[in-house]
Amino acid sequence: MATTTDARPVARTIFRRPAGHTGFWSWITTTDHKKIGIMYGYTAFVFFILGGLEALVLRIQLAVPENTFLSAAEYNAMFTMHGTTMIFLFVMPVSAAFFNYLLPLMIGARDVAFPRMNAVSFWIFFFGGVFLYTSFIFGTTGPPEGGFAAEVSRLGTAPNGGWFGYAPNSGAQFSTGTVLDYWSLGLQILGLASLISSVNFIVTVFNMRAKGMSLLRMPVFVWMTTVVAFLLLFSIPIIAVALFMITFDRQFGTLFFDAAAGGDPVLWQHLFWLFGHPEVYILILPAMGIVSEVLPTFSRKPLFGYPAVVFAGAAIGFMGFGVWAHHMFSSGVTPITQAAFGLSTMAIAIPTGIKIFNWLGTMWGGRITLNTPMLFSIGFVAMFVIGGLSGVTHAVVPADWQQTDTYYIVAHFHYVLFGGAIFGLFSGLYYWFPLLTGRMYNETLGKIHFWILMLGFNMTFAPMHWLGLNGMVRRTWVYANEAELAQWNMVVTVGAFIIAVGVAVFMANWMYSKRNGPKAGMDPWDARTLEWTIPGPTPNYNFGVNPVVTSLDDFWHKKYSEDSEGRPVRRPEADTLLAELEETGLNPPAPIHLPAPSYYPFMVGVAIPIMGYGVIYKDQAFGIPLALVGMLILVGSFAGWGVEPLELDEDHEEGDHA
Repeated sequence: MATTTDARPVARTIFRRPAGHTGFWSWITTTDHKKIGIMYGYTAFVFFILGGLEALVLRIQLAVPENTFLSAAEYNAMFTMHGTTMIFLFVMPVSAAFFNYLLPLMIGARDVAFPRMNAVSFWIFFFGGVFLYTSFIFGTTGPPEGGFAAEVSRLGTAPNGGWFGYAPNSGAQFSTGTVLDYWSLGLQILGLASLISSVNFIVTVFNMRAKGMSLLRMPVFVWMTTVVAFLLLFSIPIIAVALFMITFDRQFGTLFFDAAAGGDPVLWQHLFWLFGHPEVYILILPAMGIVSEVLPTFSRKPLFGYPAVVFAGAAIGFMGFGVWAHHMFSSGVTPITQAAFGLSTMAIAIPTGIKIFNWLGTMWGGRITLNTPMLFSIGFVAMFVIGGLSGVTHAVVPADWQQTDTYYIVAHFHYVLFGGAIFGLFSGLYYWFPLLTGRMYNETLGKIHFWILMLGFNMTFAPMHWLGLNGMVRRTWVYANEAELAQWNMVVTVGAFIIAVGVAVFMANWMYSKRNGPKAGMDPWDARTLEWTIPGPTPNYNFGVNPVVTSLDDFWHKKYSEDSEGRPVRRPEADTLLAELEETGLNPPAPIHLPAPSYYPFMVGVAIPIMGYGVIYKDQAFGIPLALVGMLILVGSFAGWGVEPLELDEDHEEGDHA
């Protein structure tokens, strides 16, 4: 075989791509799961920056009592878009970035089951997010005014009904204008993207695992991906029903949530939270999967109680559908309902506790390396425990009544979703950085990022616990000086800006290291799972030869045996194995056919928001024609999709790396 010095030229003679699909257009038309994962990640991070800027604007308003920096309407818009962005446009899609990039690599597959559907999912998400944010340009509030000039003067208002969109406030009677239409239709579009992805990931996991990889040999991250996919599959239709109802109430005069006409406004809360609490686990389980891969690697031990961690994750997903009404204890539900959901809320802490003790058991007695991914994973465990313990207090109904509309709740869910999900996601970004780029990040900057973020995070959200218990009300843009809340609110605001500094350090580290970091080489972490058997940056065909798995942590066992006391001993042939894997990865012994690129997923993504604009402006002269244009693009895209070739054309040259 050729040596590694001439590996890339050899690979280029094996793998082919149709003409015109290089450079910029290769990203527009790609069906490669890794490129799609990268696009998910960068797009989600842009929305993370936007959501963070919205949070800073909120904290400037609340830094001092009786501030006039924002009006009530402006505060509501910032508050609504911050919550919507962070949940639907950052944490969910950045988790999808990990799923897309890593899932096939970790199970030994060349791609996901439906590559073009994977591309469709991304483009629907991308244009759905753009659609939602165009409300800042085109959105209006208030009843229509006479004349074109008057209408133009009202443009540029973001959705302002809260990220939860409670009816009847989100109905046409109390929220006139178009901003809530952008919100409801935008979430519909984003939900469609998630639903497509969930089906794709489920089929991939159950049909495309490497030979020998049984379900209980899959990495925990793959298990958590599978659980999240099922959660999406069963929860997205619930919120879709609610969003259809609110859209039809607003656009077509139905009365689903109008109590005077026999509708039920509390129905919205049931539908929203029946989706919304599984959504919490959709957001946190990917981070739990990441931590379950990072802790064993840097503790030099296998994951303690692998089956327990797997089944606890599945139990969390299942039980997550049975706790939604703890969000509604103050809405008038019956005492029996309150008792039942209080008990179920306490019960769901059990599988979560199992995971926490297994993570601690993994670290106990291990040879721990405190590098950046490990620090973020330990930070995840610590912060998530705090968020979980404050969450259990909400199972006590009288306590929940007192806490529910205060900043205590804000503190709780940020400890879970920022201290939990985002800390876990940063751990994963650092951990898999060498696989993505072929280079190492700057360790010093990584640790500075961690400690700045840890300081800023706790300065921001820890004081919210006692602010809430001392009467700081949620969802209000001002508070009185007499309330004696100013001191801690200023601390919270300073903490939020420290978080922003930490994120800036991460961005600098990422951009610099991606181009100038030292070469990572094969298996830089001495890891345990299949994705590390591939040279970085990952070739677009993933594996030079399809892997065969014989055990859990198969890669680790090929590198290590055990001494008489059960301690790992590196095999003499381990370095030879890595060299062979690198050469095979760069020089596949046989041609490999890959899915063809396609323009049609991009066109489908363009078409759906155009139809959304047509619905919003159906009463305008251009509304119905706009919807028809979108529908024609959609139908034409699917027609072209049906007749284009499935595999790459071998008449033109293909690059070897994503």
